[in-house]
Amino acid sequence: MGAVSEVPPGIDVQAVERFFASEVPGGEGPLEFSLIAGGRSNLTYRVRARGRGERDFVLRRPPLGHVIETAHDMAREYRVITALADSRVPVPRTWALCEDPSINGAPFYVMDYQPGVVLEGELPEGFAEAPSDRWRIGTALVETLAALHEVDPAAVGLSDFGRPEGYLARQVARWGKQWERNRVEEAPIVEALLERLERALPEESGATLVHGDYRLGNVALDPDDPGRLVAVYDWEMATLGDPLADLGYCLIYWVEPGDARSHFSAYGVTALEGFPSRAELVAEYARLSGRDISDVDFYRVLALTKLAVISEGIYARFRKGKTVGEGFDGMKRATVGLAEAALAIAEASEIPALRAR
Repeated sequence: MGAVSEVPPGIDVQAVERFFASEVPGGEGPLEFSLIAGGRSNLTYRVRARGRGERDFVLRRPPLGHVIETAHDMAREYRVITALADSRVPVPRTWALCEDPSINGAPFYVMDYQPGVVLEGELPEGFAEAPSDRWRIGTALVETLAALHEVDPAAVGLSDFGRPEGYLARQVARWGKQWERNRVEEAPIVEALLERLERALPEESGATLVHGDYRLGNVALDPDDPGRLVAVYDWEMATLGDPLADLGYCLIYWVEPGDARSHFSAYGVTALEGFPSRAELVAEYARLSGRDISDVDFYRVLALTKLAVISEGIYARFRKGKTVGEGFDGMKRATVGLAEAALAIAEASEIPALRAR
């Protein structure tokens, strides 16, 4: 880290240094770049500017050789984070957007580096040791989600950020099309899930800003106060739509004691004593938002089906040698396992249209 020879793929050092010097206050070079671990979609780099002392920023850009043409829109992500700056949703401060792909091979944007504790597989030593702190983490996650869904899009300049009417039907259609584009191998179970979702479409619960990838692994917690969120990350899929889509997606990453080993076992920190159950998260969201959550199974199945399609796209990039960062060595196809998890929820649901005919 720090030497040009150690710069991770996806960064043209000289061009990015010129951009920072002219567009980012405090961004004078030389710059040092390191890839922040964990991203399997957009690439996120920590950038240390040493021109006037030391200051850290984050640069976000699309993945190398991405295969989903409609995803990875840097301008949309930059716009929604900027719009939420004065809301109750904690987001890093944005500084500059570059839409000229000739500078760094693809559009990118720059924001503050907002560190915090990101939980996935295990608790860091000394963090949230008390069960009461773990409970507060869960409730803070839901409180922030409810706060996001209370934001008036028009009041923050995002009334044209999406087409909320018919959101769920378009989601099912979109992921069906993406499946056709991403598919590496056959998986009839995915087509079966898409058919069930189409016939089980509920009446939408409203129209709000939705994050699209809201989960514990995409938020940062205060190291000194586990019950306080300091940042929400990864807004690349944000739009206007049905808020319960965010709740359903959050739930699929929430592991409970006794859950079968699955793709989500790596996120098993929430199975520790003190963390709320999925049912308790749903009840708290219902209390805070006042929304009817009786169709929550539909949103969980939608989330898992969406993740199966996204996973196939990542696997396709891996097969082409276009993945960057840690965690890709020997990557295996996860699509069918995710689809099987969705099918299990569908078969156990009280929503008749989700079950097999």
